[in-house]
Amino acid sequence: MESAIAKVFPPGQLRSPSLFTGFLMPSRFAILTVLFLLGVLHALIGWLLMPALSAIPLLQALLGLWLLLSFLLIPAGMLGRVIKQQPLSDRLAWAGMLAMGVFSSLFVGTLLRELFLLVLPWFGLHSDRLASWSALAVLLIAALSSVIGYFNARRLAAVINVDIPIADLPAALQGFTIAQISDIHVGPTIKRGYLDAIVNKVNTLKPDLIAITGDLVDGSVEQLAPHTAPLANLQSRHGAYFVTGNHEYYSNAPEWVTEVRRLGLTVLMNEHVVVKHQDASLLVAGVTDFSAHHFDEAQRSDPQAALAGSPQHVDVKLLLAHQPRSATAAADAGFDLQLSGHTHGGQFFPWNLFVPLQQPYTAGLNRLRNLWVYTSRGTGYWGPPKRLFAPSEITRLRLVLA
Repeated sequence: MESAIAKVFPPGQLRSPSLFTGFLMPSRFAILTVLFLLGVLHALIGWLLMPALSAIPLLQALLGLWLLLSFLLIPAGMLGRVIKQQPLSDRLAWAGMLAMGVFSSLFVGTLLRELFLLVLPWFGLHSDRLASWSALAVLLIAALSSVIGYFNARRLAAVINVDIPIADLPAALQGFTIAQISDIHVGPTIKRGYLDAIVNKVNTLKPDLIAITGDLVDGSVEQLAPHTAPLANLQSRHGAYFVTGNHEYYSNAPEWVTEVRRLGLTVLMNEHVVVKHQDASLLVAGVTDFSAHHFDEAQRSDPQAALAGSPQHVDVKLLLAHQPRSATAAADAGFDLQLSGHTHGGQFFPWNLFVPLQQPYTAGLNRLRNLWVYTSRGTGYWGPPKRLFAPSEITRLRLVLA
């Protein structure tokens, strides 16, 4: 996606934040193309499922009505952000994102059903009744997965405890705790109450340090400042640190950097601070998002530059980097631990299958040479309020002696 952005908008032009309000403003041709494809996919679902439901005319009619509404609601929800009038804008976004979540499961289920029906003759099985039952199963699974996914996305993220073994860790840093939150995506469907609950939960952990690894927002400071205000209440022994994600750049990153600093957080943009903890030292570095150079070449993500001017000896080097694919450069620079997000753990099927095409890690703790990389599944969600087999998390990381 980032490379496509760079081709449409040269880096010099990308410094104009008005181009971005959470989504890129698409051209008329792009809108018509998306509408055409969306229409084709909705029609395909109807063509494949509705004949099999002929024995249940009411259900057949309801499916047809839903497909029509879905075709209208999804683009309306995606373009709702250009409507400044509230609450109309948010209500359109809610309707569109919910419809998108259902459509995704319905489309995938329909394709899997076709594969199922295709292989049945190999086993000597085929009947109209089986075709009808499988169509009903698709509808039921799409409905259940959307309902369960909704509750998974909207509930408060659980706390995940992770130990990070560090060689030669000094006694003073044994048990040092870092609370990581990531990919909250405050925007049309995530507001102040959602973030307030996250902040309160983080504070109960009494961490030594708090790390926010990008994609905090989807929208402008003007729209969302009241809803990100709870960040000012974060409490830890050594403060809270923030790095930009790609969605900050879609939402006017310079303004958000200023706003996050106003709330009392330390924003690290290819820079570091050294935290003194008793008689030990922890270097906390942060880089701009991996794609930042597409928006401003001067903000190209650079783990090596983040170490410029650092002391010759520190006990542990920690890097905050939104995307896991910063890991190779982080390992080259000599970091001990990288905290990332971005992937959402795939969020829900089948998108979890595509994450490895772009990122080296999808979720959890991984090792790259001498570098530990922890990838959060995210504390919020993006797009459809839906999570399946990729629960949101607030991560409590603890440094321990290897």
